[in-house]
Amino acid sequence: MNFIETRGNDGKHPVEVTFSEAILAPIASFGGIYVPKTLPDLGQTFLQQHLNSNYKVLAKAVLNAFEIDIDSAVIDEALNLYDQFDDPNNPVPLAKVKEDLYVSELYHGPTRAFKDMALQPFGVVLSSLAQKRNENYLIMAATSGDTGPAALETFKNRANVQVACLYPDGGTSDVQRLQMVTEDASNLKVIGIHGDFDDAQNALKRLLGSATFKAKLKEQHIHLSAANSVNFGRIIFQLIYHIYSYLELVRSDAINLGDKVYLDVPSGNFGNALGGYYAMKMGLPVEKILIASNRNNVLTQLIKQGQYDLRDMSVVSTSSPAMDILKSSNVERILFDMFGDTRTKELMANLDNDKHYELTAEELIQFQRIFSADFCTDEEGKQYIKDAFAKGYLMDPHTATCFKAYDTCRDKKLMTIAYSTAEWTKFSPTIANALTGEQGASDSDALKAIAKEANISIPDMINSLFDKDIAQKTLIDKQDIETEILAFL
Repeated sequence: MNFIETRGNDGKHPVEVTFSEAILAPIASFGGIYVPKTLPDLGQTFLQQHLNSNYKVLAKAVLNAFEIDIDSAVIDEALNLYDQFDDPNNPVPLAKVKEDLYVSELYHGPTRAFKDMALQPFGVVLSSLAQKRNENYLIMAATSGDTGPAALETFKNRANVQVACLYPDGGTSDVQRLQMVTEDASNLKVIGIHGDFDDAQNALKRLLGSATFKAKLKEQHIHLSAANSVNFGRIIFQLIYHIYSYLELVRSDAINLGDKVYLDVPSGNFGNALGGYYAMKMGLPVEKILIASNRNNVLTQLIKQGQYDLRDMSVVSTSSPAMDILKSSNVERILFDMFGDTRTKELMANLDNDKHYELTAEELIQFQRIFSADFCTDEEGKQYIKDAFAKGYLMDPHTATCFKAYDTCRDKKLMTIAYSTAEWTKFSPTIANALTGEQGASDSDALKAIAKEANISIPDMINSLFDKDIAQKTLIDKQDIETEILAFL
């Protein structure tokens, strides 16, 4: 299967590229990104065939359906990393919270967040490609808290790969920051910037599209790629858990095969929701995708009103910081799929130049056939955390936003799959405050308080962070990013 460009072709890029080419060089013509030329059929027959498949078997079947140009042995090696999750037989547990609400727990990997689901195998695939081509790659990542630790974990000490990871200083939880700044592998560089996630992501996309930067890298025989979800190598692995969670509902007799469900997704950069959208397009029985946001509610505005308007907005710091994003990159892939490359190029140019675009009435209707949306305030989120805990379920602040969408966005009594994108350990001060009213607790104290309250253990990979040395101390202004990266290389 080949991949094409969301904003059309500029005559300089190939009109179509392979999967490996799309993940090695993810930025396309006019600053666009790559999407599959066609989607495989993964409908009723496929679902029936894999009703009793484990996660790795299902994942291999999905990747094979896309006919990607990656050696089968490399795919197997990549998928075997799921054996290192908490339960190798079930890396994505499904927890029943209400009669018609199940939570798909995506955080049981090494960094305790859903980014492991895609980045663990992605690291193997990209490093293998680099070695096969005898090329060296700089992998750039911009993070609001979860992509960074997962990217550093998967790429550390891998051959032919160096990583530069940008994060907003003060814009992540303490645990997320410690997961990054305690990494000491020689092929990793972590850079804190004065700014927010959008500043980090804009810098990443600018450098990915910069001919001057690429020329400087070429002098050192280094190619450029990205670990963010602008890279379809991330998205293809994020399709799988939507299908798996649906089949888990069937296996548990919560639904019959073919019954429609709601997918309830906490959304920042929209990669998780995009995976659900593609799964739906390929045949997964989905009624609608519910988009849950925090106070940075540009996606709610887009889906309810048809406007993406950043003109009078700046990022608001919330208790769900991985969603503190205004410019959600993967919305572009939805625009392309619905409206084509010409319209997508026009809309994205308006957003880049004027910080605003508006859908037509007909386009908005098309959007609303697939998506509903609402946002959750910090106070509402803490109440959802407290209520769920009283009924025996402990969740993080991002998952809590899904409970608001569950309450307000459904117009049918259908089974709902909400996606838990991070373990409670990554945001313990917020959760401690929700459960006990305690204010200002350190991450370490909050972790201990919650573990005692819930009678559970703190995972070793989190506990050990507080005793590690700080290996990455760089903190700079955003205009100095390029210079810092070149110095690292």
